[in-house]
Amino acid sequence: MANIGRLSTKDAVLFLCDMQEKFRPNIFQFTNIVSNAARLLQASRILGIPPILTEQYPKGLGPTVPELGAEDLKAHAKTSFTMMIEEVQKELEALGNPKQAILCGIEAHACIACTAFDLLEKGIEVHIVADAVSSRSQTDRLFALSRLKQSGAYLTTTEAVLLQLVQDAKHPNFKEVPATDAFCRPPDSVSFSLVYSVVTY
Repeated sequence: MANIGRLSTKDAVLFLCDMQEKFRPNIFQFTNIVSNAARLLQASRILGIPPILTEQYPKGLGPTVPELGAEDLKAHAKTSFTMMIEEVQKELEALGNPKQAILCGIEAHACIACTAFDLLEKGIEVHIVADAVSSRSQTDRLFALSRLKQSGAYLTTTEAVLLQLVQDAKHPNFKEVPATDAFCRPPDSVSFSLVYSVVTY
């Protein structure tokens, strides 16, 4: 049977990548990216999906922004452009080596891409939440998404992830999961056409 990338709460882990204060002024659609990541984190708590949080050189780039709602999580400090540092790999082993990774955060062409490549090389199914990842440059973001799709990652959206995970309106936690329509929409028609071209590439 072909692998169609169907998400499962039993197999997934949520990666929250480097959503820190110093990035706030410079990242394209930062507020919406964090808002969607926060929805995913809230849902992960409800559905029992373990989250993993990293911070890129926090001494210089500051802590994770409070609106993510991750104050209770241990942030793994790093300087590499992948989340797959030794501490994170040990955490994955302790979790039983989940088969699926849901990625959100920044930057799409740097830490998200490097993390995705490392996960794919380990045989882990990667789901990039397109409206919850970004870069300083929209060009970098768009080409990163295209590159990741070419490499075998699945491109998806926040709401699509949430609805796939609950699967049924009769799910006991359906009303608790924040599956609304708060998408990270591009600001103009030109950006929309670029996003569309990446998704359909």
